[in-house]
Amino acid sequence: MKVFVTGGAGYIGSVCVQALLRAGHDVLVFDNLSEGHRQAVLDAPLVTGDLRDHSLLDRTLREYAPDAVMHFAASALVAESVENPRKYYENNIESSLSLLRTMLACGVRRIVFSSTAATYGVPEIVPIPEDHPQQPINPYGFTKLVIEHAIRDYARAYGLGGVILRYFNAAGASHDGRLGEHHHHETHLIPIVLQVALGQREHVKIYGTDYPTEDGTCVRDFIHVEDLAEAHVRALDYCRDGHVLAANVGTGQGHSVRQVIETARAVTGHPIPAVEAPRRPGDPPVLVAAVERARRELGWTATCSDLRSIIQSAWQWHRAHPHGYEN
Repeated sequence: MKVFVTGGAGYIGSVCVQALLRAGHDVLVFDNLSEGHRQAVLDAPLVTGDLRDHSLLDRTLREYAPDAVMHFAASALVAESVENPRKYYENNIESSLSLLRTMLACGVRRIVFSSTAATYGVPEIVPIPEDHPQQPINPYGFTKLVIEHAIRDYARAYGLGGVILRYFNAAGASHDGRLGEHHHHETHLIPIVLQVALGQREHVKIYGTDYPTEDGTCVRDFIHVEDLAEAHVRALDYCRDGHVLAANVGTGQGHSVRQVIETARAVTGHPIPAVEAPRRPGDPPVLVAAVERARRELGWTATCSDLRSIIQSAWQWHRAHPHGYEN
């Protein structure tokens, strides 16, 4: 199958490109490199461009004639989305609508969409099922939800077939050690912890120690990026015209901030100082996925997402790439 991958130079997108290639698919990456890295596109051709460049997008899709699209391209920092919502409405909604419009014009009817657990907001039920009310509490989550609705509406009206994957906490690095997590402004817990181990930060902050959890810190569902990539390959095979499936991508198990830090100390052999700080507004105490739907519908389940394996793979990559792709 020919797959057009937007955002394929980013963290998750680049690992998914490799998984698609291993599965025998033909891939073309489309990325504006605002957050992605040219060095992360290893074995597939790259078109550098913006989804809002209608003429380039139309020409590229018509020339490549893909069977399906995987759509990763988006801005994805919660705090930034609150400070600069315009960027998120333009990058996440306007760009995605441009992509959907061009897909229809070019006769492409299958899409796998990168969504997020942030569409749920503060959960009423944990583990969180897919039919949980979607009440996002920040512009990032809201913009993703808008495109979820657009995909469903396009399916009903135009016969689009789609799979919406709601990520929980993606982490880790590729098994071959070539691809890992490098953001221009790092906000994710595991890379920050490992930067402390590398001596690039003095300490890691623990935001909130009085949550109603076993050790008082937030609990999150960490999913290895390689497991996440496999879910996308399965989703591609599932796409059917006029039908949309939404599925969580997680493990169904949670780990606290303190557990992550302790595991990283054990893996790296470094003390990793931690400093307690006040809660951040809008951080739910627990975010853990209900995963039965992905298992039932996609035949997918996480196989390499135990916390130690995640951190070991990330540590291997960060030691080899202490400055990310800028080495």
